[in-house]
Amino acid sequence: MDLAWLSLAALLVVVAISCTARVNPGLVAIVFAWLIVLFGGTLPNHPLKDELTQKGLIANFSSDLFLQLVGISLLFTLAESNGTLARVAAICQGLCRGNRGLVPLMFFALAFGLGSLGPGNIAIAGLVAPVAMTAAVKMGISPLLMALAVGHGAIASTVSPFTAAGVVVSDNLAKIGLPGHEWRIFAANALANLAIGCGGYLLLGGWKLFRPTPAAETAEPTNQPATTLEARHWLTISVVAMVLLAIAMCKANLGLAAFAGATLLLVLRQADEREAILKMPWGVIVMVCGVSLLATLLDKTKGTEKFAGLIASISTPGTRSGVLALVTGLVSIYSSTTAVVIPAFLPMVSKLADLTPGSDKLSLAQAVLVGGNLVDMSPFSTIGALCLAGTPPETDRRLLFNQLLAWGFVVAFLGAILCWICF
Repeated sequence: MDLAWLSLAALLVVVAISCTARVNPGLVAIVFAWLIVLFGGTLPNHPLKDELTQKGLIANFSSDLFLQLVGISLLFTLAESNGTLARVAAICQGLCRGNRGLVPLMFFALAFGLGSLGPGNIAIAGLVAPVAMTAAVKMGISPLLMALAVGHGAIASTVSPFTAAGVVVSDNLAKIGLPGHEWRIFAANALANLAIGCGGYLLLGGWKLFRPTPAAETAEPTNQPATTLEARHWLTISVVAMVLLAIAMCKANLGLAAFAGATLLLVLRQADEREAILKMPWGVIVMVCGVSLLATLLDKTKGTEKFAGLIASISTPGTRSGVLALVTGLVSIYSSTTAVVIPAFLPMVSKLADLTPGSDKLSLAQAVLVGGNLVDMSPFSTIGALCLAGTPPETDRRLLFNQLLAWGFVVAFLGAILCWICF
């Protein structure tokens, strides 16, 4: 049996499981990788027989990726647990007091700015969405409009080089021969989400919010978090700033620098270690590392070449980026972009480019990342689900669910067109 097709089938099953079941697909990916190795070792005269060993499989586990994901997650979970992120969010919200038209724009900028510094899209959406959705109800703003503002702001920050998702992207780009393009990828994703977010703002009548309204409608939302920064908040902000400077100026390893910052906060007793560790996104970390392990095996068995061939067979050189963006977008509606789509689809970019002389690997990589990320407002994706969960009880959540799902499908096709034109 061809191990390439077997590995590809295993990856497709993992993607299907991530879309339909509650079992962590990273766990399934690790088990599948192990079983393929055991099966490959029984094949006589197989060219990879000596490489397909359990020891070889373990050696392919990315310890660097794991350390970076754990380090950055721990640092910003500490910042969230001691209230620093909530206070910063409340201060930013207060800057547009009384102007309804500015409120969604402020939350977009807030989610993008805070998310880009390191917490990432999921942490920031979980923090900002409840405040933003409550403000929408109190100020007479469409819940869908506010959800899109928060969601696309958070998604725009997804692949910042300082975030866990950015680490995953950087690791995969290096593997396909595209190191040093992290900021270009980040800019492409940010601009795409800015364009889609602004389109949604205008389509849903955001410009009408600048019209004068009765005072009752512009009242400040209740239960707004405190807006004063205490000593622990200033210290946490300082530590995060030092970590970012060490990474940007001294080329420090992201994961190790984040561990140092987190340890300093714990030594100074500025956050609760046990609470932070319990809140860390362990499920996402397992998903990313597990799927990455299977994707590495897929590449070794030349399964990525098979999948690239399938994409090439249904597209032309001129439409390849659009088709790739559409495929990743449709998968991402029901699956995790960071944990499943990126490690599963990004490795095939190099093989796909080889099938068409003159193809630009970077353009194809951007199509995967932009197409996969843009649809994360789907209620089946974490960002969309957090915006839905943060909506006050008096909102029609079933209607909002349907609206977000429809938006996800529409944006999948818009993203494909955008990638086809731009890349």
